[in-house]
Order: sequence, then structure tokens, then C-alpha cells
Amino acid sequence: MSDLLNIGASGLRAYSRALATVSDNIANAQTPGYARRTIELREAPAAGDIVLSRNSIRPGGVETAGVRRSVDQWLTEDARTASGEAERSAARLGAIDATERAFDDGPGGIGQSLTRIFTTADQLGADPANATLRAQFLQAVDDSAAAFRRTSAALDSAANGMAQSATIAVYDLNTDLTALEAVNQGLRRARPGSTNEATLLDERDRLLDRISSALPVSATYDARGAVTLSAIDGGLPLVANGSVSTLTVSALASGQLSYSVAPGGALSPASGTLAGLAQGADHIATQHTALDALAAQFASDLNGWHQSGLDADGNPGAALLSGFSAATLMAVALTADAVAVADASASNGNALQLANLRGSTGVEAGWASLVGQQAQQAASARAQDAAASSRRDGAFAARDSVSQVDLDREAAELLRFQQAYEAAARTVQIARETMQSILNIF
Repeated sequence: MSDLLNIGASGLRAYSRALATVSDNIANAQTPGYARRTIELREAPAAGDIVLSRNSIRPGGVETAGVRRSVDQWLTEDARTASGEAERSAARLGAIDATERAFDDGPGGIGQSLTRIFTTADQLGADPANATLRAQFLQAVDDSAAAFRRTSAALDSAANGMAQSATIAVYDLNTDLTALEAVNQGLRRARPGSTNEATLLDERDRLLDRISSALPVSATYDARGAVTLSAIDGGLPLVANGSVSTLTVSALASGQLSYSVAPGGALSPASGTLAGLAQGADHIATQHTALDALAAQFASDLNGWHQSGLDADGNPGAALLSGFSAATLMAVALTADAVAVADASASNGNALQLANLRGSTGVEAGWASLVGQQAQQAASARAQDAAASSRRDGAFAARDSVSQVDLDREAAELLRFQQAYEAAARTVQIARETMQSILNIF
């Protein structure tokens, strides 16, 4: 009779825990990073039985072997890899889009400002003594210099944005690495198969997801689920043997980004947010260098042309521009009479010569080429980002098909364990009634 009571009591304990597990699944159905949990039930040995050798079968009830999480490690790693690549392409695309916005080709942009210089020079060629046209020409030169400076400032702002984003990303990454080590310590103390262990494992995987989206990492696990983490690029340890490394980022004078790990050394990630920000900063720096070269060519060509002509007083033309980078390009303050429209042969000879600077190697063509290349790179980056996002979404869907909570299935499990709990309670009741009936005989 005591065996019957023990069997019923074991069922109450086991199915009560099973109902609690199903309730946790239902309550956390929409919690990000929560992996569905199941309770493992097994036969409990009867009192006095030796589990490894049984001469007879004596039911001993049921017991719980622990709480298990529904995860597929391969799908999880694949989702992290896809997420890292999607974050890289998104960060890089952000820098390319910022560069495209900086390359304003509207009415106040470099392209149309340059065109106005040549248009005004053509008009001066037809009316070289017109003081208004001379003033308009100087204004067009000033507008072009200002357009170069604005574009340079916009690129500087984009580079600063990349540096700030990288600083925030590195800070968040360091915070996650510290939190991961705290989870490791909790896992080493947690009771195997407990709900607390499952909760810690969920938090561990959430942190690994965040870390992997920022930086490609390699993870190994011990018997308790604690993780040892290192960067794939260079194999630098991040979380190992109870210690946590610290990442830093530095912005170079060119606007490019440099990462390092202490202890360890330089880090050059190939995927993740940090890689995308670094690649975006490289793109901005490259375009800034090209813009500076174009500004230097503009100043050199225009000054060379103007100094070869004669102004209204017959004096050689002065330099129109100072500075040889986009950020420092400035129009020299000149009067209308100082515009060198003439040359030694005609009053409009030098004005007519300016059109020779509009060839395939001229500044206008160089700017058009720079804008065209930027547009092509932006289109390519958008296509890559769309492909990486689709790849990530597919990997997430495959992972979630294993670990996500299905409320219909949980409802069926809830009903099943409720019935099992009621049956165990009925077993206890029958045992009690039977014992009472036996006692009443006496």
C-alpha cells in the first residue's frame, strides 16, 4: 500500500514540474532568445531495487531527469554566421549611403557649380568687357570652392559617424563579454537539469547571438555549458579561464578605424558590425582622398589657366584659388577687372581657352566619374545587403522552427500533463481509501 502511495506521490511531483515547464513555455512564447523547454520523465526504481540488476519488475513511479532546451547547435551557429554577415553589409551600406548623400549633385553641388564656371567663361568670350559677367565668373569660382568644402565637411561628418558608431559597438561588445563570463560562473554553480540552468543557457545564447553579430567568434563549451570564446580572426581569446579581454577602437587621421584586443593585439574582423563599420570608414576615406585629388586638380588647372591670361589692365592674371584640398579650397578675393579674359592676341583669347579644360581628363569629367563610381558601389552594396538579409531571415526561421514555442503544441501538452496529474492524484486517493477500508475492518 505504501508503494501505491509512493507511486501516486511521485506522479504528483513529476507532473507538477511538467506543468510548470509548459507554463514557462507559454509565458515566454514571445520572449526573444527563449528556447522551448521539455521535461524528461523516467521510471523511478522501487524502494530496495538495484537499478543495474532487477530480478522482478516492481513499479516505483515516475521521476524527472531534468529540463531540456529544444536547440539545434548547427542551426544556431549557422544563424549567428548569417547574422554577422547581415550586420556587416548593413553597416557598410550605411557608410556608402552617407557618402552618396555627401556627393550632392544638385544645383549647389560640385558638378553644376563647375558647369557654371565654364558657361560664364563662354559668355565672357562673347562680351569680354562686361563687368557683370566678370563678377558672375568670380562668383561661380567661389561657389565651386564652397561646394568642395561642403562635400568635404559632409564626408568628415560621415566618418565621424562611423567612428562614433564603432565606439558604441565596442562598448556594447565589452559589456556583453563581461556578462557572458558572469553567466559562465552561474552555469558552473547551477544544478544540472534545473530550470535555473535552462534560464542561464538561454541568456548565454542570447549574449553569443549579440557578440556574433558584432564580431565573428569561435566558441567551445565545457560539460556545464560554460563557454570559452575567441575571435576567429587571429584567434585572440575574448572569454577564457575566468578572464575577459577588452576591445578598443581608434580612428586614424584618414578616418579609417583600427581595432585591438587587450591582451592580444590588433584585430581585423571580416564579418559583423565592427567589420562593416571599418569597411564603411575605408570607403569614406577612399572617396575623400579622391575628392581632395579632384580639388587639387581644380585649383591647379584653373590657376594655371588664369595666370596665363591678362586682366583688364593688361597685367598677368592672379591665382583664382588657394588651398589644394577640398577642405581648404578658397576663392581669392579679386575685383571684376582682375579677371584675366584676354591674352596677347585678343581681348577674349584666354576666356576661349578655358573650354580646353573640359575634356575627358578635366575636373568636370573627374567629378562625373567619381559620382558614377559611387552610384555603382551603392547599387552593389544594396544588392549585397538584400541578399545577406534574406540569408539571415532564412537561417533564423530554420533555427526558430526547432526552438520556438508553438502555443497549439503547448496547449496539447498542458492538457496531457493535467490529465496525468489528476490520475496521480486519483492514485493517492485510492491508496488512502483502501488503507482506510483495511483499518476499518479492525
